[in-house]
Amino acid sequence: MNLLVNLDVPDLARAEALYTHAFGLSVGRRFGTAATELCGLPARLYLLHKPAGSIGAGNAPRDYSRHWCPVHLDVVVADLDTALARAERAGFAREGEVRDESFGRIVQLADPFGHGWCLLEFGDRGYDAIAIATATRAGATAAGQTGP
Repeated sequence: MNLLVNLDVPDLARAEALYTHAFGLSVGRRFGTAATELCGLPARLYLLHKPAGSIGAGNAPRDYSRHWCPVHLDVVVADLDTALARAERAGFAREGEVRDESFGRIVQLADPFGHGWCLLEFGDRGYDAIAIATATRAGATAAGQTGP
């Protein structure tokens, strides 16, 4: 089984330049003027040319202004500051400050096509810092203990 990530974009050349420069991806295959395959992530990323105003999900026209979508993409990086500077130079917009979390550091971004992205720099324990804390709380609750 494979996971493929498809992003609708109104300008295929601009999107290709953005993602290759921001994340160091490379072009795998081009499918005429309809799509481009980008490589360099654990899942292949396909940029699909879909003009603004064309019909997307249901009968809704595509709108590439910043929008809420219940799915966003996280890119795990070794050095968040360097990756953030590279992404901003490529055309991503930062949405808020870099935050320190128990799992590491995170910053939210938006691409010019309205999609949400996060850059993550994991600390030594990564998500285990959260999973262990949650498991500990669940065990305490099961034993009749309350509180953080």
